[in-house]
Amino acid sequence: MIRAEIKQIARDIRTMRIRGAGRVARAAAVALKLAAKTSKAKMPAEFMREIDRVSSLLLATRPTAISLPNAVRFVTFGAKQAKGADLQTLQGTIISRADEFIKNSKEAVERIGKIGARRISNDDVILTHCNSDCALAVIKTAFKQGKRIKVFVTESRPMRQGLISVRELTKAGIPTTLIVDSAVRHFIRDIDKVIVGADSIAANGAVINKIGTSQIALVAHEARVLFFVAAESYKFHPGTLVGRLVEIEERDLDEVINPKRFPRAKIRNPVFDITPPEYVDLIITERGIIPPSAAYAIIQNLFAWEPGEEPV
Repeated sequence: MIRAEIKQIARDIRTMRIRGAGRVARAAAVALKLAAKTSKAKMPAEFMREIDRVSSLLLATRPTAISLPNAVRFVTFGAKQAKGADLQTLQGTIISRADEFIKNSKEAVERIGKIGARRISNDDVILTHCNSDCALAVIKTAFKQGKRIKVFVTESRPMRQGLISVRELTKAGIPTTLIVDSAVRHFIRDIDKVIVGADSIAANGAVINKIGTSQIALVAHEARVLFFVAAESYKFHPGTLVGRLVEIEERDLDEVINPKRFPRAKIRNPVFDITPPEYVDLIITERGIIPPSAAYAIIQNLFAWEPGEEPV
């Protein structure tokens, strides 16, 4: 029996009340910690079955953002490897690993802000898309360091997450301009650098992010504007090492428009797109700045699995 609070977290992730890959990952860790703390299991095997059920519930919510399965795997890994451990040890392992993931995740954003801010210069005009904690951390940190910067933010349809970024940036006192997504090419000559987040990064350095990112990258490439991606290391996708393709999620058509208004029209609503690595200049992680070509090595170093175990 999965507790109502855990089901609500899963529902909030699925409906995007909890949005942003980092926040989704931390919410998954919170759900697993709650499952461990409130478990009524009497035996280790029963407890692990409960954890597996909660993990499956969480994994079914959002198919594209690899941060979620990587978070689930991190939190549950120690318990799954603890052969013969008693119930109390298993519960403690899940709780401590969840706390560790949440702490590391928050610290990663702060670290990315500091590392990325080194790449921002005085009088830079920056374009960002959607709402990324990591991308905004870079911008805010540079501004706090006293660098004179201005920011353009895309509306980021259909869910208009760009409005969240505008609120955060203006609250911080950063001069900010909101534009519609289709105006990017019009303003690109005014832009010095583009900084976006990521929901997944493939082994070849391709970046999966909010729909519209690849078009911005193409426009930036054409205009010779630097294109940076800011992302925590747990957003690298281990499954792509063995050729797995990243599933691109499509969401409810009502997010675009009420389909009843156009009954004869087919409507599509992909949430993410794929930016080729050749359009990405640098990837800013909490471990340092890398070129897209280094993604393969990063994934090999970060993620390990037992022989015969399928990568996440």
